[in-house]
This record gives sequence, C-alpha cells and structure tokens, in this order.
Amino acid sequence: MDLTIVIKALIMGIVEGLTEFLPISSTGHLILAGSLLDFGRDIGSDKLKVFEIAIQSGAMLAVVWEYRVRIAAVLAGLFSDARAQKFALNVLVGFLPAAILGLLFNKAISAVLFAPVPVAIAFIIGAFVILWVERRNRTNPAAVRIESVDDMSLLDALKVGCAQAFALIPGTSRSGASIIGGMLFGMSRKAATEFSFFLALPTLFGASIYSLYKERALLSAADLPLFGLGGVAALVSAFLCVRWLLRYISTHDFTFFAWYRIVFGVVILVTAFQGWVDWSH
Repeated sequence: MDLTIVIKALIMGIVEGLTEFLPISSTGHLILAGSLLDFGRDIGSDKLKVFEIAIQSGAMLAVVWEYRVRIAAVLAGLFSDARAQKFALNVLVGFLPAAILGLLFNKAISAVLFAPVPVAIAFIIGAFVILWVERRNRTNPAAVRIESVDDMSLLDALKVGCAQAFALIPGTSRSGASIIGGMLFGMSRKAATEFSFFLALPTLFGASIYSLYKERALLSAADLPLFGLGGVAALVSAFLCVRWLLRYISTHDFTFFAWYRIVFGVVILVTAFQGWVDWSH
C-alpha cells in the first residue's frame, strides 16, 4: 500500500469526521480536500464514491459510541418503555421526509444544482439563516420551548425532518439544516444539536446502504484496508468533534459557522471560476 495514498486517505477521513456534524457541509469540504490531494486520481473516481461511504460510516459510528448508553436503553425499551418508544418514533418521523424526498428527487436535484454557483449560494443563504435564527432566539428567549429531545412531540420531529430535507440541496449541510431547523421551531441549541446527531444515524445508515447497493460492483477486498483506515480516521475525528461541539454550544452560538460558510461560499466561486477545483463531483 502506497504511503502517500494512505496519508491522503487518513486526511480525507479526518476531513469527513470534522465536518459531518458541523453546520458547514461535509460534502463541500470533501470535494475541496479530494481535489487538492488529487485523491480521486489515486484510487479512481468510481472507488472514491465507495471510499466516501466508508468514511461516512466511520463518522456515524462516532455518534453510536458517544450515545451508546442512550441507544442501548432505547433499543431495550422498544417494546416496554413509553419514553423509549416515543423517542424512537420521533427519530423515525424526523428521518422520513429526507428519505422519501431523497429517493424520489435526489438524482434530479443533484443534476440541476450540483454546480459552483448554486452550491455557493446555498452556503451563503444557509449562513444568513443561521444568523437570523440565532438573533431571533437571542432577542426572544421565549421562542425556545424545547430544552430536551425528550420534550419533543411527533409534530416537532416532523418539522425538523422537513428542515433536514433541505440538505438535499447541495451545499446546505444535513447537520446545519436539522440543527437550525430545530432551533427555528423552538428547540434549544443543545436539544437541536443532539436530535441532529440522532437523526444522522438512520439518515447516514440508509444513505450508506443505498449507495453501497448501487456501487456494489466496485467493492473489492483489496481496497478494504485503505477504506478501513479512512473509516477509522473519520470515526476518531468525528468522536472528538462531537465531544467538542457539545462543549462549544454550552457557551457559544453558531454565528462563527455562519461567517465560515460565507467565506467558504466565496472560496467555491473563486476556485471554480479559476478552474482550480472541479465542483461538479
């Protein structure tokens, strides 16, 4: 195994782990990192798709580990505990809008909107939505009525799920859409962030299974070590990122990420028009 390719795979995994659960779009950062590293040429553009599934799965496992006690309690109480049943049903309801719309329209949306200008616009519009929601909640504390994921109703979960569906628009960010959507509909910053983590599990798991099925012909045992390394790098970095984010939001809002999104949107436009990065990935 070429050491240079191994290092690139580790970097890609770290980028995925650090960006999957932040409101800044992991896809955009993977495209930029992959282009700068020329990683697609190293392993082939087709295998790159499978590699991205592997590192996405690694990031998902970080949430499973962080919330392993809660997840185990929910699974154990699915047929006997009303609180566990309510929580599981909320996650399912929150997952469905993006799943259904993704199956129906994801290919068409990507074909039309996966271009530099629409992606950059999504980054920048998302930034202003974050700034607006944070300002609203700061000036109107009464807008926050849900302090814990256990306080959510099915309607609350459905609203957040509909917000998450906006992540089908390239550049929006799944975590950003679900977190800010949750805050828009009355959730505290912590509750919205945690529910976004839980929503990531069926969303990323479903997307990974679907993508693996589509790309099954590209799977090769010879690639497993490299994909495994990338997945482990994503798992570790995502775990650290999740821990950090939970501490960060206890004393900070998401304003920094909004300004970051604006800067990144400009970076997309500049690198695309200069021909430095192919954003049609």
